Amino acid sequence: MTRITVMSTLSSQMGFLDEHLRRAVPDAVVTHWPDDGALDGEIAVCWKPPAGVMATMPNLRLVHSIAAGVDNVLSDKDLPALPLCRIVDPDLAAAMAEYVLWGTLYFHRDFDRVAANARNGHWHRYDQATATDKRVGILGLGTLGIEAARLLKSVGYTVSGWSRSAKQVDGVEVFSGDAALPDFLAQTDILVCLLPLTPATAGILDAKLFAQLPKDAALILCSRGEHLAVPDLVEAVRSGHLRGAVIDVFDQEPLLPDNPLWTEPGILVTPHMAALAKPRVIADQIAENIRRLKAGDSLLNRVDPSHGY
Repeated sequence: MTRITVMSTLSSQMGFLDEHLRRAVPDAVVTHWPDDGALDGEIAVCWKPPAGVMATMPNLRLVHSIAAGVDNVLSDKDLPALPLCRIVDPDLAAAMAEYVLWGTLYFHRDFDRVAANARNGHWHRYDQATATDKRVGILGLGTLGIEAARLLKSVGYTVSGWSRSAKQVDGVEVFSGDAALPDFLAQTDILVCLLPLTPATAGILDAKLFAQLPKDAALILCSRGEHLAVPDLVEAVRSGHLRGAVIDVFDQEPLLPDNPLWTEPGILVTPHMAALAKPRVIADQIAENIRRLKAGDSLLNRVDPSHGY
């Protein structure tokens, strides 16, 4: 018997996994925190888990995120020093790249301006730019960022990327390190943020960064809401320095109805839909890591807490 505890402060949204976990781990007893028996779990399956609870679980052997990002797990200061793994859905990168391509086209082909004009009954046709005229910068060159860069390059965009450490991506000019960030930003018309969330990247999308982008640049954010200083973005758009933004992730979800991002002209909100791991893939990877844990084998997609991913 394998005791799995599903842990989240959003427990009402986690039931979708139960059937898939029981299929993938036939001997599983699946319990949801804070139900009876939850603290007896050997495997914690997490999304935004309650702080401090895992430290009270005497039988816990493995902590497993249900997503690619683990910042919501590592934020627990009392997290036990146990293996932590994340999900890598092979289709996730393709889905994210599609979203980034759509967002890029949204600004490149002036759909943002046309939609605003249509609401006011205003007919105006904008000069048509080619893809090579638009400089797209990918902030973060992990698996998702590289896939997005490759797709954008394949349809003709001028693509650059920035990462903390040096990387090579065919056909993409890559900047690395803090010293290179201003040069990267200065040549970016559409900025795509696909960074992992770490202490170094939290709040990185702020007034200082926006000021380094060319006037009329646009932002696509589909990594983590905590990357964004919302008041700074609103001010940058209102001042006319930024053209607008497409925002898919938020520090609090669902986004509250009174949040200014809903109604600010030039900003489009989407409901954290850019790329979603499939429940079957999540359950199968958790099952494989449970098998590996019991056999003493190396785990899939194990996280280095010092890096945050």
